[in-house]
Amino acid sequence: MNNTILALDLGTTTGWALRPQNGQTAHGFVSFKSQRFEGGGMRFLRFKHWLAEIKTMTGEINAVYFEEVRRHVGVDAAHVYGGLMATLTTWCEHHRIPYQGVPVGTIKKHATGKGNAGKAEVIAAMRALGHPVTDDNEADALAILHWALDNNKDDLAV
Repeated sequence: MNNTILALDLGTTTGWALRPQNGQTAHGFVSFKSQRFEGGGMRFLRFKHWLAEIKTMTGEINAVYFEEVRRHVGVDAAHVYGGLMATLTTWCEHHRIPYQGVPVGTIKKHATGKGNAGKAEVIAAMRALGHPVTDDNEADALAILHWALDNNKDDLAV
């Protein structure tokens, strides 16, 4: 696959993994925690600006994959996830970048062999692949990226 792929684990702390055309994987995590004295929509605006920075740095993003969460423990987490997903999908549509959600169980099974693997197991699996992971969100994003690369999903349509 000769495309630039961005994989995201959406949340207040968003994990990201990027595989540009040169094949040098970059990864990390970024916080979109609400700041004191800012409106409720600012976290989503900061996320949109962060996406624009990533696109500017890479020059092109050919596909975006994100963790598709169907159930949240808390209402606040569900609201944050929904807002980030709405921001991401509209941004992708605007830039004509194909995107796809990948179910949590699918990601965990691909990474560890177990669909119900815990955070530590996903971190260990990504470390075993040579990634110096320090955060479970970052590990999840890397797991999504490896799933996308292994499944060669370059046939997405916007």
